[in-house]
Amino acid sequence: MLRRTTTSVIFTYLALFSNNSIQTVNAQDATTAAAAATATTSVTKAASKSVLCGLKSSLKNIDYRYFIAGGVCAATSHGITTPIDVVKTKIQAEPEVYNKGVKSAALAILKADGPGVLLGGLGPTVAGYGLEGAMKFGVYEVMKPITKSIIDNQGAAYIVASVVAGAVASLILCPMESARIRIVTDESYADKGLISSLAKISKDDGLLSTFEGVYAMLAKQVPYTLGKQVSFDIIAKMLYKLVANMALKAEDLKWVVSVVAASIASIFACISSQPGDMILTETFKAKSGKGVLEIVGDIYKNKGGVAGFFTGTGARIIHVGMIITSQLVIYDIVKQALGLPATGSH
Repeated sequence: MLRRTTTSVIFTYLALFSNNSIQTVNAQDATTAAAAATATTSVTKAASKSVLCGLKSSLKNIDYRYFIAGGVCAATSHGITTPIDVVKTKIQAEPEVYNKGVKSAALAILKADGPGVLLGGLGPTVAGYGLEGAMKFGVYEVMKPITKSIIDNQGAAYIVASVVAGAVASLILCPMESARIRIVTDESYADKGLISSLAKISKDDGLLSTFEGVYAMLAKQVPYTLGKQVSFDIIAKMLYKLVANMALKAEDLKWVVSVVAASIASIFACISSQPGDMILTETFKAKSGKGVLEIVGDIYKNKGGVAGFFTGTGARIIHVGMIITSQLVIYDIVKQALGLPATGSH
């Protein structure tokens, strides 16, 4: 009897000890989990605070000289290449008519419509791209320090900054590009300027219709901005390092660096944004009510598959090459005139 009682007491004690141990372990686990959660929350808050501080600092120290330089270079470079852009747009809009190359298309357009048609859309081009360039270059420069504070890799940080800048520029440019393409491809708009074209589009289709091509615009402008500005930035830096390694004076070669870097950037920008440019032209040239995916399908089906997205590439290489090279060189000239360093030199 005594043995049974002793055994019962022992088992009861062990059971109580086990329960207390489990409760203690559970309490310790809960305490550890709570501490981990608190630590994670603290780290997250610290990271968020760091990003917000970086954002506030960047916004507080916005240098409007980048916006001015970007607006001047974009308006100038796009304005002087308007005739080439008209030929390129005509080729894209009517490939069955203008199918014998850039020179043949230009001569056919001059013969049919006269030289004045080559300046079609000049107003929307200068106004639209001037504003777009100011925001694209300005936002890109504002975003670079912000993205670099979040992303360790410089190339990746520049890419993110360019995507944001390209998206902002797309929203601004959409109505202007809608008017420009209508002027070039729609005879009822041939004698109209920017304001009258936008007024007619708004009256006929509603103001929001000028943003119908926003997805097509993003498809063009985001890769265009990435290919142009990121490659220009990185290539210019590489060339300045090369100049330094060769013990040459960077001051004597800065224009050579700008022209070479800009020329290479033009190739990247042209190739990367050509499909988006084709989609954009098809979106705006006529009111069809189709979405961007349907337009992509139509181009693929009716214009020769993947090759159809590169219709007018020859004209666009000339067009974009002239625009990019002149634009980025002008950008560097204006920046330095305003007291800013040349791209890639710092």
